[in-house]
Amino acid sequence: MTSKRRIAVVLIDRANYGRLKPVMKKIQQHPDLELSTIVSGSMLLEKFGLPIRLVEEDGFNVDAKIHIEMEGSYPVTMAKSIGIAVMEFSSVLHMMMPDTLLVIGDRYEALAAVLAASYQNIPVAHIQGGEVSGSIDECARHAISKFAQFHFPSTQRSAEYLIRMGEHPDTVFMSGCPSGDVIRHMDKNLPDDLFEAGVGAEIKPKDNYILVLCHPVTTEYGEEEDQTQAILDALEELEHPTIWQWPNIDAGSDHISKILRRYRKLHADQWLRLVKGFPPEQYEALLSRAKVAVGNSSSFVRDSSFLGTPVVLVGNRQQGRETADNVMAVSANKNDILAACRHQLKHGHYAPSTLYGDGHAAEKIANKLAEIKPYAQKRLHYVEENQTS
Repeated sequence: MTSKRRIAVVLIDRANYGRLKPVMKKIQQHPDLELSTIVSGSMLLEKFGLPIRLVEEDGFNVDAKIHIEMEGSYPVTMAKSIGIAVMEFSSVLHMMMPDTLLVIGDRYEALAAVLAASYQNIPVAHIQGGEVSGSIDECARHAISKFAQFHFPSTQRSAEYLIRMGEHPDTVFMSGCPSGDVIRHMDKNLPDDLFEAGVGAEIKPKDNYILVLCHPVTTEYGEEEDQTQAILDALEELEHPTIWQWPNIDAGSDHISKILRRYRKLHADQWLRLVKGFPPEQYEALLSRAKVAVGNSSSFVRDSSFLGTPVVLVGNRQQGRETADNVMAVSANKNDILAACRHQLKHGHYAPSTLYGDGHAAEKIANKLAEIKPYAQKRLHYVEENQTS
């Protein structure tokens, strides 16, 4: 009788957990797999609502907690946090020694975990590799892919890019994005008090609202205030009920928060409500019911494609990503944002897209994790020109 293969999953923020949750459930349910959970990053921070509580409430056992984030939201604190993370993940993984480390996306915390695993000969499986975007996330994602032994891209183009980057086709498994699994099972009904923890205008989930999520662009550090102000100015002219979620922890996030707090102080709260964040299923339901989603979150690209929610994608943070018909990309300019919002409000919801998969990614990933043969030493797979495999 063979022992179960142990899969260690790294959770580093609320959105990260939202996409990994269905995969974690499938790993738990698989007869040949055993789940270990490592929680780190903003999952452990009070200012983000301690998202680790969601993990525990969902019935997952937390095997390790790793505190790594330095205060400040500066480029230098991000860089130092990576160094701390490599050290802390190294110790935890040395004690845990899983058969495979599973990470998703392009976060610097995930990159640190992958470095710690790779130098201890722990194979890495990577979800959402091969994608193109703006900011430093682009570099982090491709670096993770080059360290990873196994790949679960979300689109066909991403799979092709991974192979062109030198990854062997036999290690690239097109799965789709797990956010589609969350959406496929979500309950669109939302509690009336969902926004009570926020501050600002009195808005209910049943109202016709705009949803805003705007993160800093690390490679454009110092420009966050102008970009945030442009969105505020455009939405102020619309005066449409708006739910604005606080930004992530990246360098520049404090600049965004400062602009939002200053706006609340100087203006009557007639149309804007600020909220820390939402559990994964409620966030997807919130996104599905939004009249328009405005900002630069990757969820406005991938998750919205499953839902058909009209999106105004602002600035360069998601530059180069594959988008469905529901997304309008604009510069961080008030007039461009305003015109796009008016167009999308008039248009209404779009037909759902399968660009990012069919909503069955989690089962595909779990089954493949049980089948693959873990290995440590990677080789560049050279593809001759005009060669297809």
